[in-house]
Formats: sequence, C-alpha cells, structure tokens
Amino acid sequence: MALEIERRFLVGGTGWREHILWRQHLCQGYLQTSADGVTVRVRLEDRRTEATATAGQLVVQPDPERSAGRSESGARAWLTLKATVTAITRKEFEYAIPAADARQLLGLAAASLSKERYGLDLPGGDWVLDVFEGENAPLVVAEVELEREDQPLTLPPWCAREITGRGELSNAALARRPWSRWSEADRQDLLVDSLCNDSDIR
Repeated sequence: MALEIERRFLVGGTGWREHILWRQHLCQGYLQTSADGVTVRVRLEDRRTEATATAGQLVVQPDPERSAGRSESGARAWLTLKATVTAITRKEFEYAIPAADARQLLGLAAASLSKERYGLDLPGGDWVLDVFEGENAPLVVAEVELEREDQPLTLPPWCAREITGRGELSNAALARRPWSRWSEADRQDLLVDSLCNDSDIR
C-alpha cells in the first residue's frame, strides 16, 4: 500500500508542451466509486512513447525500459483501489493485470473515460498532465505527486485554477458526469469559486 499525495490544477494555454518527457494513452473504467469509501479502477495503457527535445524540435521515440512487461499488443494494465484520507491524500493499492482482463473489465465498468497523459519535466514533484477525450474534451488537468501535504510548490503560469479535493472533477466523477454534460452555470460557478481561492495555492 502506498499513500498518494497529489494536487490538481485546471490548465489554460499550451505552455506545458515545452516540458513534455513522454506520453501515453489511457482508458480507464470504474467498477466501484465512493466519495468517502473505496474506488476500484481498471486502467489500460494501450500505447506509450517517449519524447525528447532535439535542436528545438520534439522527437517522439519508443522507450524500451517502459515497454517491459507489456502484452504482445504493447498494452499494459492495472487494477487500482483508492481510499480517501484527506482532500490531498489517498491510500492506493495497485496491481498489474493482463491487458486482456482489463479489456473485459472495462466492458463491465459502469463508467469510463479516455485521455492522453503527458509526463512533464517540472521541479517540485512528479508532474503529469491529462488531455481528456470524448465527452470530457477539451478539459486539461495537471497533477503533481508530492512527498508530503505541506510541501512548497512553485506553479507554472499555465496552472490556471487549483481543483485539489474537488470531487466533481475527479476522474471517477468525470467518467460518470462528463464535462460536456455540465451546465454553463455549473462551469462558471467552478471557475469563479476556484478564482476566489487562487491566492491560497502558491
């Protein structure tokens, strides 16, 4: 069991693209969700490539190290259980499973989503950024995993709003109620509420 200590931010603009290290495509489904209990997620990574900067250009290359343990199709998969500890911390239990099993479990999931995930070369923690697809497009969310809850963090300018602890913007919630189904009033309420708390996130 590991503790996941994570802060999340809505992203504005494309300044993050200059920090890309790698990308992966994820499909994930939720077999059980609970705001206060245990969430059970199946995740399928169906392709992954590494990105390196060369002479000012982004060159995408396979990463042999990250390809270890894949199925013949190149896919990897995990079953993950998460339990909330605080708004920023969760207990996490994660187990590798066969990709074929993951595909079957995705078919059984009550809710699912897909996204392109990018690893970023930013200081202060382990940064990833998700570009959501389908009904959750054009939502873009950055996440940073920290070693402790009170760890100081310098945010890049494209981290527009902090959404840490906002249950309605968790991946599980977005699978059940995608961004495209939010009313315009609900979207504006979120942005206004987040803006009021902006002074607390740096």
